[in-house]
Amino acid sequence: MIRRLEAQRACLVAAIQRVEALPGPFLELGLGNGRTFDHIRKTAPQRAVYVFERKPAAHPDCTPDPEFLIEGDFQITLGQAPFRIRSSAALAHCDIGTGLKEFDQQLARVISPDLDALLSVGAVILSDQPFDWPVWESLALPAGVDQNRYYMYSKIS
Repeated sequence: MIRRLEAQRACLVAAIQRVEALPGPFLELGLGNGRTFDHIRKTAPQRAVYVFERKPAAHPDCTPDPEFLIEGDFQITLGQAPFRIRSSAALAHCDIGTGLKEFDQQLARVISPDLDALLSVGAVILSDQPFDWPVWESLALPAGVDQNRYYMYSKIS
């Protein structure tokens, strides 16, 4: 668990630096207990962070304000989000893994088009699951992060 969290932190730092000049909000798919959301909003306080979560249950201090919390199944809420967010995102952090490999791979495939529609060219996508989307290219992971522990992509068109 410690190596996973260290990898996640290293990838977040690299991604936030990479999109520093790119306008737009950040997206967090999967709130969980809110640790990553809390880290992102403290690391990039100038950014709006929209959080997608099926059933929010994080500590109140690590829960976004209601206007930034989009509740429901990703397969539905991502497609509806452009009407709410209204600007292309510079970063998406996807903590979508359930531990069920086939389910996680299918979810990544299903949400890819709707997630892509929310991102600007040059946006960075971080994920605990691999994606295979034609306009996203894999990025090199930061030093010390093992392959297949975390995934980084950039939207190229």
